[in-house]
Amino acid sequence: MLDGLTAVLTSFPPRSCAAFKVEPRGPGENGQPKELAVQRQNAAFPTPYRKTRTIQHRVTGAGRGLCLVAVAYQPFGKDPVTILWGSLCPALLARVLGTTAVAMEFAELIKTAKVENVQLSCPGLPPIKGTLCITSHHLLLSSQPGGNGEQSTVELWLLIRNVDAVEKRIASSLGTITLKCKDLKVLQLEIPGMEECLNIASSTEALSSVGSVMMMYPFFYRPQSMKLKDGWQLYPLQHYYQQIASETSAWRLSCVNGDFTICSSYPPAVIVPAPVDDKVLKKAARFRQGGRFPVLSYYHKKNGTVMLRSSQPLIGPNRKRCQEDELLLSAVLDGGERGFIIDTRSAQAAKQARMMGGGTEPKSFYPHWKRLHRPLERGRPLQESFIKLVEACNDASLSMDRWLSKLEGSKWLAHVKAALSTACLAAQCMEREEACVLVHGAEGTDTTLLVTALAQVILDPDCRTLTGFQGLLEREWIEAGHPFHFRCAHSAYSHARLKQEAPIFLLFLDCVWQLGRQFPFSLQFNERLLLVLFEHTYASCYGTFLCNSEKERCLCEVKEKTHSLWSWLNQPSELKKHLNPLYTYNSLVIWPSVEPQSLQLWQGLFLRWIRSSQYLDEAWAEIQQLGTSCEDAPEGRAGRTLCHS
Repeated sequence: MLDGLTAVLTSFPPRSCAAFKVEPRGPGENGQPKELAVQRQNAAFPTPYRKTRTIQHRVTGAGRGLCLVAVAYQPFGKDPVTILWGSLCPALLARVLGTTAVAMEFAELIKTAKVENVQLSCPGLPPIKGTLCITSHHLLLSSQPGGNGEQSTVELWLLIRNVDAVEKRIASSLGTITLKCKDLKVLQLEIPGMEECLNIASSTEALSSVGSVMMMYPFFYRPQSMKLKDGWQLYPLQHYYQQIASETSAWRLSCVNGDFTICSSYPPAVIVPAPVDDKVLKKAARFRQGGRFPVLSYYHKKNGTVMLRSSQPLIGPNRKRCQEDELLLSAVLDGGERGFIIDTRSAQAAKQARMMGGGTEPKSFYPHWKRLHRPLERGRPLQESFIKLVEACNDASLSMDRWLSKLEGSKWLAHVKAALSTACLAAQCMEREEACVLVHGAEGTDTTLLVTALAQVILDPDCRTLTGFQGLLEREWIEAGHPFHFRCAHSAYSHARLKQEAPIFLLFLDCVWQLGRQFPFSLQFNERLLLVLFEHTYASCYGTFLCNSEKERCLCEVKEKTHSLWSWLNQPSELKKHLNPLYTYNSLVIWPSVEPQSLQLWQGLFLRWIRSSQYLDEAWAEIQQLGTSCEDAPEGRAGRTLCHS
């Protein structure tokens, strides 16, 4: 038994174990020791156990070479911190030690777990004093109980992943921590004691920046009312393909990317022209950046036109060509039809990309496709625009003229206008010109998806329903490979150096909000849904927006080990909160105005924590109640209710 245990411990990965000496303590049944003392032998004890002195395994039962054990880790100068039950079976013990490794890694980051007499302040609410606790994923503040036997209540339950920046200020024996959150909320904590303040700030910063996806809260969140598998198969691509197949036989569902070897950012199944076989697709993929060959994004039932998306072709300075790629795009068009390629880069940027190995489709090789350039910002310029806008909204000292100047200087509404204009162009090509459209930029994972998704909301009334909109997000953003993990790593407050952050998805939500404001009866969902989506892309207890692609989600087993956001949103109690009481099905295309007077700042998001929305919320609640009473009214009385007036 001792040899077996020694083998398990010493053969474990270096990060979790070093060399150990195993000593039996006390006689037990069947020759088994009552207790095993496992002593570290080498000095270079690896992370995350660098502060650990001893590890004990207490035997509680035996049979066929297996026994249950309690594992206790004892940091220097502290009491044992973690006790877990496992088995001396190598595989099971490895599982136990792996779980404990995560717990220990979190425990090492928490320098002070609890502080009394902490005061919480946030705009619009009176200060609250209570006990602050920090856990591996949450900051909790419980108010102090009153003098009449009142129970303490939890006033703050903040997911630490939501913290974007931590700012601290020390004055004598009192420290102040300002937490700037990814959902744009700003909280202030006044903490007695300089050491406690510094420890809480340090711990929060460390826990909020844990990089491993599998250590994030969705992998630990287990609500009793939900099952892990619920919600993940609500909107499979197969269902969308079946809708297309009922209209035409010109398209097929290909599993050429079933093992993600053709394109790491595409899902396993894609919709492609029926005459094109998988061999052609494989060769065409080599000619597109990242392997993102043209695939169907949307089928317009009204006239049979389609919208495709891809990445840029790898033309390069030597003007390479790929006959398989040309065949793929020509198969989309019937005979003498023409199509439009909407490039989300400027002509100059596309020309520069060609010098770097990329480029655009030459007219000589793609004679039936006309190229249109509609530049859309992404990456650093868009992130900086977001930061400037939030700075302007948070500055209460600005005069009206100065504030309007800063709003214009942020260029955020200019980005909204450009995105809506480009989406309208794609929709117009399909609806009015009755032509097929291919949309791409460089990588095809950002502005490309912004345009294709917005165009579908404009064109298709089904995408304006709650379930249809969720399906659109699943199909055009999540499965299509938008890198949420990179783009939403930080929000507008972070002091970290910008890497790959960009609020592309937030820009999409803002554009949808503009559509809902201009067409208040045409969207089945309300602003609250858009706010929930914004929050959960940056910090969530659900796994829907984790990772950068379907391949990464498969490797991390996201769908097996986390809950789906859709499962929660579609619960009846939640569903009704996100419905638009004014909604009426509108089969027409909704063409938005992009004139300056038509586009407004999304106050419900950018001024959400600054300006009280009490009266607006009360008005919407009354409208919701009137809508509900209208639905419940007897048929004979319906003519006298508000919604039939």
